[in-house]
Amino acid sequence: MTADAAHGPRPSGKRHETDAPVFAALLEDSVEDLYENAPCGYLSTLMDGTVAKINATLLDWLGHRRQDLVGRRTFSDLLTVGGKLYHETHFAPLLHLQGEVRGIALEMRTADGGRLPVLVTSTVKRDAAGEPLLIRTTVIDARDRRSYEEELLRGRQVAEEARRQAEQDRKRLQDVLATLQRSLLPPALPPVPGLESAAHYHTASPDHLGGDFYDLFALGGGRWGFFLGDVCGKGPEAAAVTSLARYTLRAAAMNDPDPQAVLRTLNTVLADQYTGGDPRYCTAIFGVLDPRGPDGDATGADGAHGFEVTLASGGHPSALVLRGEGGAAYLPTPGGLLIGILPDAPISVARATLAPGDTLVLYTDGLTEARTGTGRYGDDALLGFAARLAPCGAEATVKALADLLDGFGEGLDDDTAVLALGAPALGSPSPDPLTTTTPC
Repeated sequence: MTADAAHGPRPSGKRHETDAPVFAALLEDSVEDLYENAPCGYLSTLMDGTVAKINATLLDWLGHRRQDLVGRRTFSDLLTVGGKLYHETHFAPLLHLQGEVRGIALEMRTADGGRLPVLVTSTVKRDAAGEPLLIRTTVIDARDRRSYEEELLRGRQVAEEARRQAEQDRKRLQDVLATLQRSLLPPALPPVPGLESAAHYHTASPDHLGGDFYDLFALGGGRWGFFLGDVCGKGPEAAAVTSLARYTLRAAAMNDPDPQAVLRTLNTVLADQYTGGDPRYCTAIFGVLDPRGPDGDATGADGAHGFEVTLASGGHPSALVLRGEGGAAYLPTPGGLLIGILPDAPISVARATLAPGDTLVLYTDGLTEARTGTGRYGDDALLGFAARLAPCGAEATVKALADLLDGFGEGLDDDTAVLALGAPALGSPSPDPLTTTTPC
């Protein structure tokens, strides 16, 4: 016997006449049964809110008996305190005004004191003359929706707490990085007789350690050394090179202050320290200030008549000189190569006189590489800016450049260091080392 035969003949698609009564019986649902056992709650109240009729579904949800509610309680009696307040102040007035309210979220109170979140829709039934007779209310169980909303709320709260924690961690990290960054720079420039000095460090991002550095320090015999540099890269690795470069430059200058020799020493140290597949290098400019006397002789001079400047550069942008008589010019140092990239990197040297009223400005390439609305800021724009400032003292020059850096906004994505050294004009008050404010 085949499987088809075992299950009898297939239906022909034409219903047998004897099946009709069976289908009819299945489809004859009682209206009362549909009302009582509907998948939602039904409630009819008089216009004063007194319960007139309630179906078994809602009674089952609330845990009440029909005889305890019909004619004895009002709809608002079935609500929680908060639900009752909302019903009295919003729901009922809106219902009487519009004749219908839909999908209002309320909480009903169960017989055992629990809470049942529901969505309520109410309509006012009127007679032929338009007079209100009663209020019909449909109640939908919103416990699943409430659980979903609470889960969403918990997820949002967890995400918000994670965000707050991340912000706190980021702030702590920024504080640590700022402290480390300050440790790589001199806390203040030392007072130099006859010299006005100022510096500024612009941090492009508080989330990263920068690699720019500068310093001004005594060499003895009235001579002063200074330097400014820029380590390739960011982060802890760049900070380690920055620290090594700073202390190497100072130590090398105390041994032999010749600027070219100082940078060659740094080049050797970096080339030896960082070999193999992890080379580290920087650009740097190192200089020596020799005070001039009234006749150009440095013997016993105090800087009142300016300084002789000797500079050595390893791949660093040329220094700027703002002249006391107005105008500005670069002090070219061509031919120098990045420090640390080759064992015998060429070092370029330049000499100049810093006459009274002149200001020497050193800077890292974050300044000229800044993006503007028309492209890169560039050397020509910086020269024009400096020419318009001149004559200008060190403090005022640095202030103007700091404002320029701030004006770049998001166009400035690299840290930038600026160091300015100025010889006050003859006849001007001797600069106070703590408040050097020679104006432009």
